[in-house]
Amino acid sequence: MDGPSLILVEDDETFARTLQRSFERRGYRVRVAADITQLENLLEVEIPERAVVDLKLATSSGLPCIQMLHARDPAMLIVVLTGYASISTAVEAIKLGACHYLVKPSNTDDIEAAFEKPAGDPTTPLTNRASSIKTHEWEMINETLAATGFNISETARRLGMHRRTLARKLEKRPVK
Repeated sequence: MDGPSLILVEDDETFARTLQRSFERRGYRVRVAADITQLENLLEVEIPERAVVDLKLATSSGLPCIQMLHARDPAMLIVVLTGYASISTAVEAIKLGACHYLVKPSNTDDIEAAFEKPAGDPTTPLTNRASSIKTHEWEMINETLAATGFNISETARRLGMHRRTLARKLEKRPVK
């Protein structure tokens, strides 16, 4: 295959396999890593032109993967996928070198569209809708979860809430 090279950093084997097949049908040469160690090993063989990184990998964050990819090739197009979007993780992902941040469920079309427009769009309209308290709460929970390495007990302690209360909130809107 002569298409663009892509590395997919995703710990969900089923989702990774689905995305891999979809990209391969479009002519991409795809390699998959489930964690930062596998990513490092793959980067020893080839530096891809593009990357798709899941923000939450098992019990770790995908942010170090973004940093590693960007350090290897600052021109690489990196798209972040997440099941729990928050402003703080979006800002950090972009600062570390990602060109886009997409919320799951996103498909191959969405990711390719993000690769095609790596620069920001100054004509993007502003919304008139203010963030709700629930949105702020959810962002704070996600930011604290990421800061604690997804440790529920420590997150609850830092947020000043009972662990079971946090667990119930996460059951209603799971972190993926």
